[in-house]
Parts: sequence; C-alpha cells; structure tokens
Amino acid sequence: MRCLLRSDSPLMLPADFEMDLPWSRSGCLGVIEDWVASGLLDRRMFLAVSGTALTAIAASYPSTQSGELALALDRGGGGNPLVEQIEQSIPLLQRLDDAHGRGAHLPYVGAQFRAVSLLLHQGGHRAPIERRLFAALAELGQLAGWMGFDAGQHGLAQRYYFTALRAADQAGYRAMAAHILADLSFQAASREQPGDAVELGEAACATAQRTSTGVRASVLTRLGYAYAVAGQLGDANNAYHAAVQSLADGTGQDPPWMYYLTPNHLDTQRGYALAHAGVRAIAAGDRATAKPLLREGERLLRTGAHSSPLDDPAQRRALFEGGWLAVTAAHRGDLDYTCNVGRTAVARTVSVHSARSAQVLALLAVRLRRSGRNETVRDFLPTLQAALTRQPATSG
Repeated sequence: MRCLLRSDSPLMLPADFEMDLPWSRSGCLGVIEDWVASGLLDRRMFLAVSGTALTAIAASYPSTQSGELALALDRGGGGNPLVEQIEQSIPLLQRLDDAHGRGAHLPYVGAQFRAVSLLLHQGGHRAPIERRLFAALAELGQLAGWMGFDAGQHGLAQRYYFTALRAADQAGYRAMAAHILADLSFQAASREQPGDAVELGEAACATAQRTSTGVRASVLTRLGYAYAVAGQLGDANNAYHAAVQSLADGTGQDPPWMYYLTPNHLDTQRGYALAHAGVRAIAAGDRATAKPLLREGERLLRTGAHSSPLDDPAQRRALFEGGWLAVTAAHRGDLDYTCNVGRTAVARTVSVHSARSAQVLALLAVRLRRSGRNETVRDFLPTLQAALTRQPATSG
C-alpha cells in the first residue's frame, strides 16, 4: 500500500551543491560518492547556476598541473578486461548521440557513469587502472553533460560537467578538462549568459595549452561563440582565425573523441555564432550591426550539413545548422528558401530529439509568424509548430 506521507516532488538543488570539496583524490571521491548514493532512481532535480557560482568552478580548477596523461589517449594498454570494455563502449555512445540527440539515451549513459563511479568508490585498484577509470568517468560525464544540455536539462548537465572536470583532473586529462570547460562556456552562451561564457571559454583556452592542435581549435571555436554572443566581434573573429590555424597545424595526437572536428565544422560553428549575435543585435534594435552578421552567418552555414541525407550519422548537427540557416534566410526575406531549408530540418525531428535545436526552430517560428500572409509560410508553419511540440522542453 502506498504511503500517503510520501512526497513525489523532486528535491530541488543547485547544480554546485556540495561541490566545494578540495581538488584532490579524496575530494573527487567525495563528489563521486554522491552519485553512487543517489542510485539509478535519483529523485533530485538540479537547477542551473550562473555568475560566480558557475565561474568559480573554472577559477578553482588547478590548471597549472603538468602534461597530458598519455594513457588517457592510448587505450588498450591491457591489464583489466572490465576497464577495456568500459573504454571501448564510450565511442559507440558518442556516435549514438550524434545520430539521435538526447532521446532516451541519457538515462543509459547516466547509468554507465554511476557504474564507473561505483568502481572508483569501491577502490582497491592499482594506480594505472584507477587513472584509467578516472579518465573514463571524465569522458562519460562530459557525454552525459552534453546530452543533458542538448535535452534542455541545464542543471543536470552542469552537475555532470562539474564532476567530470574533477575526474579529468585526477586522471591528468587536460584535453578533456579543456573540452568540459569549453562545453560549459557554450552552454552559458546558448543560455544568453555572455559574461559567464567568456570567462569559462578563456579558462578553457588556458587549460588547453600543451594539448593537441585539434583540441585547441575546438576550444577556440567555443570561445569565439562566447565572444560573438557578448558582442565582442573583433575577439570572435580572432578566435575563429586562431582555430583555423591551429587545426591546419595538425601537431600532436588528438584524442579519439575529436573525430568530428573538420575545417568545415569550424566554419559552420562560426556561422551560427554570427547568426546568434545577429539575432541578439536585432532584439537590441541594432539592425545595422545585425545585417552583416546574419549575411556572413548564412554564407558559412550554407557550406555545412543542413542538406545532408536523412540517414547521415550526424543528424543532430544537420538539424541545428539547418535551423540557424533558416533563421538567417528568414531575416533576409527569402521565404521560399527559408521554408525549403526549414522543411528539411523539421524532417530530422522525427528521429532527433534536441531541446537546443528546438529553441532555434522556435526562433524561426517567431520570425515566420510575421510573414503569415505569404502562401509558402502559411503552408509550412503548421508543420513547424507540430515539430516543436514533439521536442523536449527546457528545464533546470
């Protein structure tokens, strides 16, 4: 019989709750213990933090630690079949996320994160095995954080990112630490928090020193996005060109999870950064600034994944870029092209579930409603609205 005194309301906590432990092995294990104790049916809801509560995480990260841990990039060293199985599963999970976005996969990845947390909590591992477990936990935490962000669960995403950053620190995994800080920057910029985004992005770049050129290029694009949203357009331009140069240099061994980064990816990331900056400029009443930003954003986005086949592995990227391309074209007034691009983007929402992409499609819907008398727009808007109802809502 169900207890009538039981509350079904989740416990609301800030994402940085009890994260103020030392940057040490014991401090990291203390944070991990919280994930183990919460169990698979965690009834807590984490609320996103901002301002000092968020940027203090980056400020406290011990970025002066030396060199990249070789074993974090060199899998298959042997010695523990279970650790090898964990390491081999992570790339498959990453590609699954590329194809479908959040979907139903976040709970599964979260369960894998807790399983590795449990192994670390139980202890008794030789130092090299423990470091590999910390590295695996960092990668799983980054993936879970990204999936939470993409699903619009911003507080949960931050909770994963904060824990993954500590695990990366214990593994000496600078490339992953920089990647996580850059993800936190991108999340803040996407949530219209440019000050936090810039501070986190600059911390990510500092952490990325002495990592591979691909990692540095990826981090620079996130910083460029933060600068663009903050209206620091000269800095955004410099960050983009530095990223292009870094990727072209091609020195150092990139980690396996950098498989997605190409010169075109840098271009399209700049494209939607400029588009976002242009939309913000319009909202501020500055159309003179917005027009060239949207024009250049559209030019770069046209080169990207928006028209890729519906069975291409990178469906989430194609949806996100297609949404932003449609937004830029709508502001230019080419409504036929807007609706054509928009229809392709909407077709991807059948298999891709992404609150982050849905926010871009919602911007498109707002813009198109102003042109509701256009026959092409009238035909497309109901399809767009139906797609938006299928996408996950933002929370936390």
